[in-house]
Amino acid sequence: MILGFGIAILFLLVGSAFFSASETALTGASRAKLRNRADRGDMGAEAALNITKESDRLIGAILLGNNVLNILSASLATALFTALFGSSGVAVATFVMTVLVLIFAEVLPKSYAIANSETLASIVARPMRIIMRVLSPVVLVVRAFVRGIMRLFGLQSDPDANMFSVHEEIAGALSIGHEAGEVEKEDRDRLLGALDLGNRTVDEIMKHRSEIQMIDAELAPATILDTVLTSPHTRLPVYRGERENVVGMIHAKDVLRAVHKSAYDGKGDPADAVRDFDVMAVAMKPYFVPDTTALDEQMREFLKRRTHFALVVDEYGSLRGLITLEDIIEEIVGEIADEHDTEADHDLKPGPGGDYAIDGAMTIRDLNRALDWNLPDDEANTVAGLVIHMAQSIPAQGQVFSFHGYRFEVVTRKENRITKLRIRPLSGTG
Repeated sequence: MILGFGIAILFLLVGSAFFSASETALTGASRAKLRNRADRGDMGAEAALNITKESDRLIGAILLGNNVLNILSASLATALFTALFGSSGVAVATFVMTVLVLIFAEVLPKSYAIANSETLASIVARPMRIIMRVLSPVVLVVRAFVRGIMRLFGLQSDPDANMFSVHEEIAGALSIGHEAGEVEKEDRDRLLGALDLGNRTVDEIMKHRSEIQMIDAELAPATILDTVLTSPHTRLPVYRGERENVVGMIHAKDVLRAVHKSAYDGKGDPADAVRDFDVMAVAMKPYFVPDTTALDEQMREFLKRRTHFALVVDEYGSLRGLITLEDIIEEIVGEIADEHDTEADHDLKPGPGGDYAIDGAMTIRDLNRALDWNLPDDEANTVAGLVIHMAQSIPAQGQVFSFHGYRFEVVTRKENRITKLRIRPLSGTG
């Protein structure tokens, strides 16, 4: 009897170890590495990818099987040691089974699975698929019972949700690689910026309408040409009457081609060509986009339309700003500057007191990325907007605030705009 009980307990512990190792291997294995193995013909890796898509059923089957085996082994051990030692056998069985289960059914198999996740996942995937089918009726009943209890407490669960998020896995791997010194900060920022485009909208990075250089279609042709030539931008919106009424968009090259053609095609003198220039003759139809458009979607639209420039409007059709393809690309690669750029330099350097002089219009995301800070950007897009939101007013010049672990000092304010701030992390932050 002792031998039979011992063999049964050993068998149950091996089964429990199998479930423990399977859980760790299948949930911890890199799906990218499994996909590479599957593409090379590893059928086990293909099976592992397939069953992890059914994460709810997989975890349910593993937990059910593991708990049944552990409880059954503990019951057999209690019966065995009670027969051998009487009433004190319960305490002996509890101690012995705790040690055996902890070491041989939990720590040892899971430690091995962590070190060999993809290999072990490929091995256990097919037997786990069979176990999932066998235990499926019981798992379904248990899941329905659990969801019923959760509803009683006002909790909801999504049975179709997949616990494996490719974006989260890549982002986590990049963060870990950066902390370990294997991934450069610039490479991490570029990859994370590309991954995050789908979660951000154009209103977060657009140039506000107050900062847009525009051309009045009613101006004299010479004034329009002078504005085009002196502007650092190659594309400019054209409005008539009021800035909200955008009637077109001109490209500097189109303007110069039109003037050149009129001046040198033999029809008159260059002065007449300038005087007779009609800006609307070279203006293109303006392209408007909603301010809620996702950045990845807008980038695809730019590429599809073969254009780099769009005007952003709100739900009422009012002009809010403009966005360019370069703006979106800068969210991936960082600031792109050329010899005509007149915008503030974002190469931030700390002052003697460890503080940074920040342009109020700088986005919180750019500041966080440049300095590895963690200021929240859910309530405001710019640093000035964050200060106004937290202060619940427009601060006066010289006012100082401390929130989110940082000290903010308003350096300059022009009318209702905070144009310059001085920021430094408080002790233990950043």
